[in-house]
Amino acid sequence: MTNMSPQFTDRFEAGRLLARKLMAYAGRPETIVLALPRGGVPVAYEVARALKAPLDVFVVRKIGVPYHPELAMGAVAGDGTYAVNRDAVDALGITSDEFHTAFQNELQEVRRRELAYRQGRPQPDLLGKVVILVDDGLATGSTMRVGIDAVRRRHPKKVVVAVPVAPAQTQNEFSSLVDELVCVLTPDPFYAVGAYYSNFRQVDDTEVRDLLARAPTGKHAA
Repeated sequence: MTNMSPQFTDRFEAGRLLARKLMAYAGRPETIVLALPRGGVPVAYEVARALKAPLDVFVVRKIGVPYHPELAMGAVAGDGTYAVNRDAVDALGITSDEFHTAFQNELQEVRRRELAYRQGRPQPDLLGKVVILVDDGLATGSTMRVGIDAVRRRHPKKVVVAVPVAPAQTQNEFSSLVDELVCVLTPDPFYAVGAYYSNFRQVDDTEVRDLLARAPTGKHAA
């Protein structure tokens, strides 16, 4: 596909379209939908509604370069699982102290967000579950990789990554990391996730909490 016009009105529509490709998991008591906040939450909300599955968040943060925070040199999850972008670290001469400081800052932010979003609810039990990890798209997929690693440590039955849009190369790389990868669009060439949405506004913490409160729940959900 080379059409650069937006393919999704917003994240909610993207979630509804994505859900159509996940209906094999609908109504199954072992299914749980985990969103990577914040952009993945509206997408996952629609997926969870369609599948009648519980929704929760799985917070993962990129670790930004100290003087260029938008440039990722790694990513971290709340349990301390992390990855290092060795190419970026080596190319920019990032010291171990600089990385450690940035890592600790992001780990604190991950844990703050988990508390803010769950508002006292415990983390979901993933043992033996079919976990559907959802984001609003993948580019390099660095944060999602950490999410996958962290989820695997909690011994689910199956890990599915589901996104509305991702480049073919990233999809190929992920095929060996998860049990299934589900994607609506595979643009070629790929530009940026936001290019495929008419409305790609920022999702704030209040909206995340509201969507979690409105989402389906189940006895196996937190």
